[in-house]
Amino acid sequence: MKIVVLTNGFVLVCRTYTITDGHIHMTNVRCVRAWGTIEGLGQLATGPRVDTKLDAMIPVVAAPLHSLVFNFDIVESAWTSHI
Repeated sequence: MKIVVLTNGFVLVCRTYTITDGHIHMTNVRCVRAWGTIEGLGQLATGPRVDTKLDAMIPVVAAPLHSLVFNFDIVESAWTSHI
């Protein structure tokens, strides 16, 4: 599981993440509408906070690779019930 940050401020949490054909392919994706953190985005690595707001699930998302800003792994057990 990963948090993926794209250009234009999109922050996504996803179950799987692969790069092929110049695109990022993600499954079980939810957009993080509000982080709800007090110590920045990295705080979400250990799970969503009380004030974290997630959009509805999108089964599959593909984004052009040039839109990737950065990504990081998240604790699967802390996110499983959310994605």
